[in-house]
Amino acid sequence: MNFIEDLIQLIKEKKSVVCMGLDPRMDNEGEIPQYLIEEIKEPNKIIIEFNKILIENTYELIPVIKPQIAFYEKYEALGALKETIKFAHKRGLLVILDAKRNDIGSTSEAYAYSIFENIKVDACTINAYLGFDGVKPFLEYKEKGVFALVKTSNPSSAEFQDLFSIRLEEIPKNVIEYEVEKKILKRNYIQLAELIHNWNRNLAKFSNFTNLGVVVGATYPRELKKVREIVKNSFILIPGYGAQGAQAKDIKNGFYKNGLGGIVNSSRSIIYAYHKNRNYSQENFGKAARDEVIEMNKKINREIMN
Repeated sequence: MNFIEDLIQLIKEKKSVVCMGLDPRMDNEGEIPQYLIEEIKEPNKIIIEFNKILIENTYELIPVIKPQIAFYEKYEALGALKETIKFAHKRGLLVILDAKRNDIGSTSEAYAYSIFENIKVDACTINAYLGFDGVKPFLEYKEKGVFALVKTSNPSSAEFQDLFSIRLEEIPKNVIEYEVEKKILKRNYIQLAELIHNWNRNLAKFSNFTNLGVVVGATYPRELKKVREIVKNSFILIPGYGAQGAQAKDIKNGFYKNGLGGIVNSSRSIIYAYHKNRNYSQENFGKAARDEVIEMNKKINREIMN
């Protein structure tokens, strides 16, 4: 088993680059249906039932799911997370854990072990802004996928990711401020994309892609195009579709002409689709999610295959 090989195979088989984000919420109207909460009551059991129904309705249409660990931690439902992963694997889906972990090397080793050995997912998201020593422990799991944050979908990502900087080797290490004189500056997210491209040089390639991918928000289509040009051997995980405002046309530049190179994540727009369309009852939330995925596949495939 190799993550990127398996992902490409499933994308081709299912003609889909859609990733369903499983972010269970039960605090407000329009989230996990109230009938499940009232009938089951216990958060672990509510979440696993909710997730199973969603997976059962969509697994034939998508290659991968992405649970966000924060919501499982919030409801003390890590048991539901592990059950969801097992169930997804039985249905032939790959699983990316959205955990955004990173730290110094030894702590990253523990994070990587927990994610890949204990939770048993196929890939995860990480924060690579700490540098390579925090990334390397995840790459030691050579069959697993890793998606490093480069340009995130949230509005305030510009506060740091869009700042201009110079590589440290160009400036004496004891200098805290530096007056720029005819220096070529690049934004931080570009600097990181170039680092990731360099890290990829020593990794095994499958259909010209390595298991080290990047995360770039669909809410930044211009930046997505630039990162695609840099990280030639990386798959791009593209969040921000749907509820965050991005549309199919915004993700086109993340893909090559053969339709490969990216996966498009949507969470709320799929799993809570019943709420925005009154043709579906709460009890039909699974069918609403299925129909939303079908529509996403049509719209996205129309963009990336042209």
